[in-house]
Amino acid sequence: MSDRTINQQPHTPHQQSHGEPGAHAPHTHGHGSEPDDFAVQIADSVESFVLAVTEVAKGDEPGSAVSLLLLEVSQLLLAGGRLGAIEDVVPEDRFEPDAGPEPDGEQLRERLAELLAPIDVYHEVFDPYGPPEKPNAFRISDDLAGVVSELQHGLTHYREGRVSEALWWWQFSYLSNWGTTCTAVLRALQSLIAHVRLDSPIGAVPDGADTDDDGLTDEQLEQQAGDLMAAELGLGH
Repeated sequence: MSDRTINQQPHTPHQQSHGEPGAHAPHTHGHGSEPDDFAVQIADSVESFVLAVTEVAKGDEPGSAVSLLLLEVSQLLLAGGRLGAIEDVVPEDRFEPDAGPEPDGEQLRERLAELLAPIDVYHEVFDPYGPPEKPNAFRISDDLAGVVSELQHGLTHYREGRVSEALWWWQFSYLSNWGTTCTAVLRALQSLIAHVRLDSPIGAVPDGADTDDDGLTDEQLEQQAGDLMAAELGLGH
């Protein structure tokens, strides 16, 4: 995936526990308890996103792919916002239980890349509050496939009855990775819709914009995105 990804593997110690200074009051669920309404709603949102992106990637309705993805990413970010707004989730186990083999997202990534090929690459500044930096190139297909993979990790816990573990993972990964990723993808998708609806050519410079070119060329940015994609797929040049 892109360089905004934080590599989080199974068996990672949780960042919060009941006795840590500064920790919020825990939002807990026992392993054997039934999920409450909040957990069910978050799980439904996560599963809906995974299923929808998988269906879009089949390419049966290419003309509506961008609109559907815009809707799905927006709805997922609503669930993410709810996860970010609640108290810290504290599961019972200090170490994350093994969720088993990770799903292989290569096929999904390839299908999305083929479907979105003309508009797959977009440019984004990773941290708007960080030091000034040049825009980086990313791929919508790469980012969405990575988000699906992260969400599926939590779904595995949820389906095995480890509700608090699933909520912890979704909250942690939202704050550390997929929230930022989805926000960037949403901006790209919204921009595409705006260009089409407002009949504004992609790449046109807005009135009053600074046209000084002190960064990478479009060709270089596209090549950078291609390198990111190849690295994720394990392909050599």
